[in-house]
Amino acid sequence: MLRQAQHEQIQYKNPNLISVRSFDELRTGSELVEGLRESLTVTCYRWEMKTVLAFTLLLWGVLLGGVAHSACRELDVARGWFRPAYAAEPDVTLEFFGHNFFQITSAKGTRIVTDPVTPGFYPTPNLAPDAITVGREHPNHNFVEIAKNGPVLLRGLGNYGAEWNKVSTTVKDILVYTVPIYQQQFGNALKGAAFVFDLGTICVAHLGDLAHKLTEDQVKAFGKVDIAMIPIGGMFTMPPDTAREVLQQLKPKIAIPMHYRENTGLLDMFVKGYPNKYLNNYKATFSKQALPAPTQVVVFTPWQMRDYR
Repeated sequence: MLRQAQHEQIQYKNPNLISVRSFDELRTGSELVEGLRESLTVTCYRWEMKTVLAFTLLLWGVLLGGVAHSACRELDVARGWFRPAYAAEPDVTLEFFGHNFFQITSAKGTRIVTDPVTPGFYPTPNLAPDAITVGREHPNHNFVEIAKNGPVLLRGLGNYGAEWNKVSTTVKDILVYTVPIYQQQFGNALKGAAFVFDLGTICVAHLGDLAHKLTEDQVKAFGKVDIAMIPIGGMFTMPPDTAREVLQQLKPKIAIPMHYRENTGLLDMFVKGYPNKYLNNYKATFSKQALPAPTQVVVFTPWQMRDYR
């Protein structure tokens, strides 16, 4: 005598019909076997559908983004089914050459230079990047002649800086896209561009000469930022107090101050209350797995400059 069950069991009858019936209707051993077989069928069918959908999302990422997994724009629908495994080795290397001038290097060796500054303010390095990004059309940000190897030029502004120029492209294994922002000049708002670099495992944002708190749409456009290069100088960008508010909006794991001309007073205002680290070096590597839980401020020493602390 079969013991009556109290739970309902979903059984798959055909591709167009799913019915519900209780175990107490299964009067014979043959019916029980058949019911279990059909229950197993629907379970397998569901797993197959999940697998197909997960594979489809992964394929979309490859075709549209050029990377197998998006670090900046993870899809909520896929998070419950698979999560990327991050290796302990470095996912990105960052080099700081002063002002807003960085070089970003992926684990595969792809190099992108940001806002190269004209010679005279800082020592000028010899670089051969795959691409250069420009977020402001000004000599302190657009000395693209620094590279003699003919890199791809990605300008966030058009018409000599008067209009936004949307960028969304891949440079080898790095997805690069812009977020329109406003910068300032003697109190006047000017259009500017921030750049986001999706390295597949880690998301890096260069905020350009951002001069204001972000809107909800801008926060969404940036995505899940792991590392943010953030201006703190005031006058042409936002001051330290506004920069701290932007950190609360983006919540990066690492915040790297820039555009402050080694003004230690500005640094002290920005860093106050945050875990922080001052590097006597212009270069550092970061891995997704080793990023801190709260936001940590990391202060670089520009290339070929002494430790100003």
